Parts: sequence; C-alpha cells; structure tokens
Amino acid sequence: MEHLSVLFEESLQGLNIKPDGFYIDCTFGRGGHSQGVLDQLGDSGRLLAFDRDLAAINSVYADEMRKDVRFSLHHGCFSDLEQVVSQMGWLGKVDGVLMDLGVSSPQLDDSSRGFSFMRDGPLDMRMDDSAGLSAAEWLQQVDEKDLVKVLFEYGEERFARRIAQAIIERRDENPLKTTLDLAKLIETVVHKREKHKHPATRSFQAIRIEINNELEEIKIGLQQAINVLAADGRLVVISFHSLEDRIVKRFIRNESGRKGNPGRLPVKEIDIEQGILRKLGKAVKAGRLELQQNPRARSAVLRVAERV
Repeated sequence: MEHLSVLFEESLQGLNIKPDGFYIDCTFGRGGHSQGVLDQLGDSGRLLAFDRDLAAINSVYADEMRKDVRFSLHHGCFSDLEQVVSQMGWLGKVDGVLMDLGVSSPQLDDSSRGFSFMRDGPLDMRMDDSAGLSAAEWLQQVDEKDLVKVLFEYGEERFARRIAQAIIERRDENPLKTTLDLAKLIETVVHKREKHKHPATRSFQAIRIEINNELEEIKIGLQQAINVLAADGRLVVISFHSLEDRIVKRFIRNESGRKGNPGRLPVKEIDIEQGILRKLGKAVKAGRLELQQNPRARSAVLRVAERV
C-alpha cells in the first residue's frame, strides 16, 4: 500500500510480532499498520481490525485486505473491543493491541466530513457519520456553560468564554452550518494569535472530542485492551495531543508496578498486589525523515507496555 502510517516501523517493533500471534489494530484507517502486521504474520497468525468510520470500513483498502483469510474487520469503537474479542474466542490470547488515537488523515482531507477548518464543508465532525449528533446540531442546542467547559477542557482554549458567547449569539440569528462559518466566527473573536496555529485549532479539536466522546472511548479501550491481552502481550498506543497522551501515560503508570503502599508493616513481597503492565522504554516521537515526509507526525507520541 502507498499509505505509510505514522510511526510505522516503531509501532511494529513495539508489537514484537510473532508469526503465529493474534493481533488487533484498533484504528484501521487506510490499513497501513494492519498491512504491516499482516506482512509479518505466518499462515496461522491472525489480525482483527476496528474502525468506527464507515468510510474506512467500505474503502478500497479494506476490500483488498479482506481477501486475506488471516484478516477480519469490525465496524465499531474502542469500547466494543472486549465484546468482539470474546465472541471470537480470543480473550487472554491476544499478543498485541495497537491503538492509533484521534482523527485520521482521510477524515481531515475529506472536506465533506467537516473536521478541517482549512476546507469548507458541512459542520459534521462525526467519526461515525451514521450515528449521533453532528457538530452543527450539537452547537445549535448546547448550553453556553457546557460549551465553555468543552472548549476549555478539551481544547485548552483560554478564550473559551468569548468563543462560546459568540457562537450562542450567532446561532440565534443564523445557525452555523459549515466549517468555514465556525472558523471565521472564531477568527473574529480571537485576536491574539499563537505562532503557526490557526485561531480555530483548539476549538475544532474540543468540539470533535466532545462529539465523538473520544477521551472516554480511550479510557474504556485501554482497560479492555489489557483485559484481552495474553501474558507478555504488547499494548502500543499512538496519541496526537496532550490530553490523549496524558490519559495513556497515567494509565500505564497506574497499571504498572506495585499497587498500594504497605508502609512500615511487615508484609511479604508476594502479598503485595502487583500491576498487570510493565512499561517498556520511553515515549517515542517521529524522526526527522518521517517529519519531512509527513508533517502531521510532529505531534505523535508512541508508548509501549507489556502485560505481565
């Protein structure tokens, strides 16, 4: 495949692929990571991929890869992971889970999906456009106080209150329908500019996260991932902004090492509850060559842990 996914080689190294292993790619996208895994699997190896985006499920990449009997693809979210794996009889047998978080390049590049403030299109932002409210619908009904909270917490937007007020005032007169409608409105109220960052960047991120319940899906998905892993199975996660990476970092830390502190009590080592993950190495970022080929990789952070 021509498409090369972010931190491609590093992801495959992190998974430590066994030819006869069972693996899961939680975000199929254009199939870059999935193809990389399949290329290292033998005849008895298996790969299950997920994607909540029907465009990915119905893509030419997916159609081509379905010809491989070792591969299966499921339409669903991270939170579907454990149920689907259980139905397949893979619980406790999975050798590696890869989670590539956030919005994908195909979604950003397709103006009809409404993810990008650089291209005019319907204000949608749903990763699964067959369910839930679009961004336009949500903005038309959200309470101002809740909107401020979303912009501030999910976008870390310091002008959250000013932007929310402008959106509420505008929707009463003329509902926001397109990405450029929203982007231009934000530009009119945010006068202090961050270097190399569009004024709408943080707001678009925040609204997208809210619309897709992304952070909660990550938390659920991480827990379910370690629930399905076999002993020595690998968890590999790629995040693209600080909110995602913070969740991943804390999760690995909380599930690693000793659980609780016995203090000065005479407790045997065997009686101290241990975590079920082992952190492997430091966070990995894209190298200079990859950044030259794909500037979107500049914010990617990869973390690896192993089930003990």
